[in-house]
Amino acid sequence: MMQHGARHSSLGSRAARVFLMCAVGVFASPVAPAAWAQAAGPAAPAGTAAAGSAGAVGAATEVVRWNREAFDLYEAGETERALSLYMKAAARGDPSARYNVAVIRLRDESRRPAIATAIAHLRASAQAGFAPAQLMLGALLESGRHVKASQSEATAWFAKAAEQGLVDAQLSLATQYYLGRGVAQDYAAAARWYLAAAEGGDVAAQYMVASMLATGLGVQRDLREALQWYTAAARQGDIAAREQARALAERLARERES
Repeated sequence: MMQHGARHSSLGSRAARVFLMCAVGVFASPVAPAAWAQAAGPAAPAGTAAAGSAGAVGAATEVVRWNREAFDLYEAGETERALSLYMKAAARGDPSARYNVAVIRLRDESRRPAIATAIAHLRASAQAGFAPAQLMLGALLESGRHVKASQSEATAWFAKAAEQGLVDAQLSLATQYYLGRGVAQDYAAAARWYLAAAEGGDVAAQYMVASMLATGLGVQRDLREALQWYTAAARQGDIAAREQARALAERLARERES
């Protein structure tokens, strides 16, 4: 029989792979910059809505239009024209536009602006509370790409985005707690954030929740609930989860018969 320590080691390796997949996804996956509609709330330039004047409302409307047109241009493959519009909106302090400027530059889809300027836009967007920017900044700080690495800062930014319900950030934060990266190792906290991401549909988080329930790591051991989460991950195509679900279902069936 496999010993608990061996199961823990195996699960830790899985958590490390989960973190790597999340980090790679932030930098390399072909995800378009945030759609203007998704950012309609936090995208209003600072102070314009509160001012209440016709000029302020007009300025905010103009920023929304630039973002909409920029997104359409980006989707059509006209990256430079899109970037020009995003930079206009970013100059007005729009958080989603500042994030999009950084995304385009850091993915090397354009040679402008300077990397340092792109990072400044990203930080400003994150500080304004734009969750995708908080996640991306956290990933940069975790890896040390373009910025000085800081696990504690990375964890803090993951937490801000996770608290806003961003599933990828919840997954990253859970893994920081699981591995003790930038924060004291805390399996209970890891389990809570993996569960949040699992409920959001993330297959890797579903596997981790199932595994922690099966071993009692950070949570009360519950084989039936573990089976439910293995099954959920298996339905999304996770082969390892499918095997774990099969084995666990057989075990529970034997226990009922005995």
